[in-house]
Amino acid sequence: MSTSIMSRNLTLYDATCFVTQNMTAEASDSFVDRTIHAVGGIAVRKGARPRVAVVQRSKDKLWVLPRGKLRRDEHPVRGARREVVEETGFRVEVREFLGVITCKARGRPKVVRFWLMRAEAEPSYQVMKDIVAVEWLSLAAAIERLSDPLEKVFLTNIGRHAILRAKRPQRRKAKVPAEAAPQRRRSHRADA
Repeated sequence: MSTSIMSRNLTLYDATCFVTQNMTAEASDSFVDRTIHAVGGIAVRKGARPRVAVVQRSKDKLWVLPRGKLRRDEHPVRGARREVVEETGFRVEVREFLGVITCKARGRPKVVRFWLMRAEAEPSYQVMKDIVAVEWLSLAAAIERLSDPLEKVFLTNIGRHAILRAKRPQRRKAKVPAEAAPQRRRSHRADA
């Protein structure tokens, strides 16, 4: 597997190119057109003891990480935030990209991209009707509760990192102090 596929900063384009590089042009176009694009988050709730959100879907009673299909022309980060808010009822701050899970769903390729999100302490919204329960669990309990083996492996591998990163204040781009900012050159015109 190439190193770009192992990178946490993998783009959807890179993943699609990697998967389709040995396909014919016709098979490649069909694969990309049929791909289900989903987004979600590992939502960590603020507090002394970090908790990770897991949700139970009403359609099959499975426990999963908050996630859902990306809407047409929707930016992935906005879509991930929307899905997590709808499924948990908590406002979240999107922090950083964490990784991708790929699988087949109803015979079609599915790509789910996840971001780290820091949730508020209290809920702000009602959860959507597709969700019957939301639980905020310790990392170990969340891994145990998840029904999907791929999500269990993903959370096992990235969960500790996510919790540590969620505790840190988010870095802002450094602003240059006024005295260190470059000065504009003044013209040396003679006063008339």
